[in-house]
Amino acid sequence: MVALLSKAARIGNMALDLLYPKLCVGCGKEGAFICNSCYRSMLRIVPPVCPLCGTPQASGVLCYHCISHLMAIDGIRSAFQFNGITRKAIHQMKYGNLRAIAGCLAEQLFDFLASHDIPAGVLVPVPLHPKRLRERGYNQSQLIAEKLAKKMGLPVISNCLLRNRPTPPQARTQNAKERWANVIGAFICQDNRLSGQKVLLIDDVTTSGATLEACASVLKDAGVASVWGLTLARDIQASS
Repeated sequence: MVALLSKAARIGNMALDLLYPKLCVGCGKEGAFICNSCYRSMLRIVPPVCPLCGTPQASGVLCYHCISHLMAIDGIRSAFQFNGITRKAIHQMKYGNLRAIAGCLAEQLFDFLASHDIPAGVLVPVPLHPKRLRERGYNQSQLIAEKLAKKMGLPVISNCLLRNRPTPPQARTQNAKERWANVIGAFICQDNRLSGQKVLLIDDVTTSGATLEACASVLKDAGVASVWGLTLARDIQASS
């Protein structure tokens, strides 16, 4: 029965590819959501970075913000800079209903993890507020987390960490101070299921790290052993 279902799924995917062929979000070439040429053009974030927040910096030591603030999160890492093809891919997923690209983006994160030692026992997507979830119809971070978890062989828990207060999108804030203020008290843990776990928080983009830190704070209060944030991209230009 499982084999038959698997075969039926493959046939269904082939039919969808025929009806709706995969087009590169960068150049429009048919065959993949991000073609090899566009993938090679994506700007990666490479060391040296701040060991805690992952912000690129020449010294490779703790940045001023991480020295000045007591952080709950154990670390944040991002695979790419938020520009060019990466920005187009994320915007198409979030605002263009291109949910199918989640597998492609998860594959890129999986490749990133192969060369980065980040502790993880369970994946937790950064949640949307129910109102925004109804408007969009899906949580892009959850879609990526589910695809990545299958490749890592880890569980996803998406109904423990909740966003209990609607907030304006972080992209609409003017600076880091506003971004940090925007997410104060925005998240809760509704139970202690994650107590003792090594949580890997999944989000699409980080700028100042404020959202990931707000999530990490309530997770640590709920007894989580460690919290690392992993995002596909970091918006370096808007981080100040």
